[in-house]
Amino acid sequence: MLTVPEAAVRVARDPETVRRWIRSGKLRARKVGTQHFIEEEDLEVLSRDKEALPSPEQWSRFSSGRPQPNWVAGLARSRRGR
Repeated sequence: MLTVPEAAVRVARDPETVRRWIRSGKLRARKVGTQHFIEEEDLEVLSRDKEALPSPEQWSRFSSGRPQPNWVAGLARSRRGR
């Protein structure tokens, strides 16, 4: 079980982003008192789901119209070794 700040570190996101995922139903969590706890497996599934973590639409093409590489996927690959 992970807290919101621990989960945020794992997926390299802001804790408020993780809280939004919980509120929107994208990420399951249990609430104990005022704190949410997240199963590691649920977080792993969400972080692997490409639809859950899309790149912004304006990142898909350069201003010239030429397609850009998937920067989000590249960044995620570079962070896996940490």
